[in-house]
Amino acid sequence: MEGYFVDSNVFLRFFTADDVKQQAEARSVFLKAKSGEIELFCGPPVFFEIAWVLNSRYKIPSAEILNKLESILAIPNMHVFDEDYVKRTIFLARKSNQSYPDAYIAVVAKDKCIGVMSFNKRHFAKLGSKLYPLAE
Repeated sequence: MEGYFVDSNVFLRFFTADDVKQQAEARSVFLKAKSGEIELFCGPPVFFEIAWVLNSRYKIPSAEILNKLESILAIPNMHVFDEDYVKRTIFLARKSNQSYPDAYIAVVAKDKCIGVMSFNKRHFAKLGSKLYPLAE
């Protein structure tokens, strides 16, 4: 079975339907994966880009963005690199009402037993991160 790394724009066309032809093509790809014709792969950079574009360009609410990110994990024959981090990030972002990128940093830092250095202390405090004491 052939495998392909799926770029964020394929997911974005599927989610936004702003290009009907490309949305149909994306749907076709996901159906091929479902039927076992191909395997699909993606990883954290794809999730970051999707979250950023859906928020900044399409003004989609965070909860809906997290639902869309989570739906990627459910695509048959979709293999997500660092899937555990992605799942834990979605959970933490939803629970804390913080952004996907900040939640990812918090999840990885906690997993590696390190703190977070950021001037954005309030967000990371809400994520339960140990913070480096930067001056404000």
